[in-house]
Amino acid sequence: MKKIWGLLLAFLLLIVVFLPATSIHLMKSTKDDVDELYFGVTFDGQSAEEFMPIIDKVKNYTNLFVITSWSIATNQTALYMVCDYIADANLYFIVFFAFISQKTYPWHQQWLHDAVNEQRWGDKFIGIYLNDEHGGKQIDAKEAFTYAKDYDDAAKQFVQTVKYGLTGQSTSMIDLKNKDIKLFTSDYVLQWWVYLSDYDVVFTELGWNITASRQIALGRGAATMQNKDWGTIITWETTTPPYLGNNEQIYRYMIESYRAGAKYITLFNYPTYPENNPYGMLSDEHFEVIRQFWQYTKTYPRSSYGTIKVDTALVLPQNYGWGMRRSNHIINDPIWGLWPEDEKAPLILEKVEFMETRYNLQFDIIYEDPQTNPTEKYTNIIYWNTTTLINNTQKR
Repeated sequence: MKKIWGLLLAFLLLIVVFLPATSIHLMKSTKDDVDELYFGVTFDGQSAEEFMPIIDKVKNYTNLFVITSWSIATNQTALYMVCDYIADANLYFIVFFAFISQKTYPWHQQWLHDAVNEQRWGDKFIGIYLNDEHGGKQIDAKEAFTYAKDYDDAAKQFVQTVKYGLTGQSTSMIDLKNKDIKLFTSDYVLQWWVYLSDYDVVFTELGWNITASRQIALGRGAATMQNKDWGTIITWETTTPPYLGNNEQIYRYMIESYRAGAKYITLFNYPTYPENNPYGMLSDEHFEVIRQFWQYTKTYPRSSYGTIKVDTALVLPQNYGWGMRRSNHIINDPIWGLWPEDEKAPLILEKVEFMETRYNLQFDIIYEDPQTNPTEKYTNIIYWNTTTLINNTQKR
């Protein structure tokens, strides 16, 4: 079975690599840092010892490890032990925190001092994953707020709540920003406003039967307009085991992320499945996918082959906090989690689907905002309510 899977992956590799001549042209890029890539997995072990087998398993064909265990982040001895082990394995790492404690876990401050000021792990520590899915929790559960006067008010409340917490007194983000620590999170909706909330990197989620081109357009567009980095995290397709999509789909997500220019590509690894799996929910076939993709990045470095050229942006209304997840499974996607879809929604969805069909990974989705100017980033601008392509030949 493993031999058959290896041959199938090799076949898929050939399909992806040997693109038509027109595609090669489209993959040219002028970005100086185009080959900078952090690729790896997450893990949610409950003890330091549980982390060691999977670190050893992936250290030769990844360069990033994301600690997503709050149990580890609240255990001083375990956190130091895991970080030491990851750094010794020559992997970069990010640590999840639900919050940065001043009182309950006062040693958090010393840990941050050791990471940043004392450089205990050198450049291997690259940032903090501070909470996650702010956008999803608002649209699906109204977690940030339950009332807003209008879309503009909703956007303002969302940004303030993400920054300062539900009570308006959270200091975690301020604390980390003052220490000049890079802030990461992930989300499947509202990426634009998550970036506005002072996050440096948002991993846009690929999964849940939503097209990768749409999710990448949202994440990359928000990052591009706000001059920030972006990445993807490959997550569940269903809520039942084995959770992740099939191996071909996972590999395709990785390739699409890579060609689209993601700086960070991660594979979500939770929960444990089957029950006695020491590697979370990852199987030998998953590790083969990871190894094959790592080899692909070495064989076809973006410094030589470039990334997909993106010079077209679809511009949506200002502060239009809609998830655009309409499907057979989601028949109503409330705007900001508060309002039913309005008359703009079907027009926007139609335009997004048109853009996906015509441009695939070659367009971004952005929002009208007086603080940004899309003509500085894109040659072609298309607004949601027109069929006219605005060509901006003065793009800088």
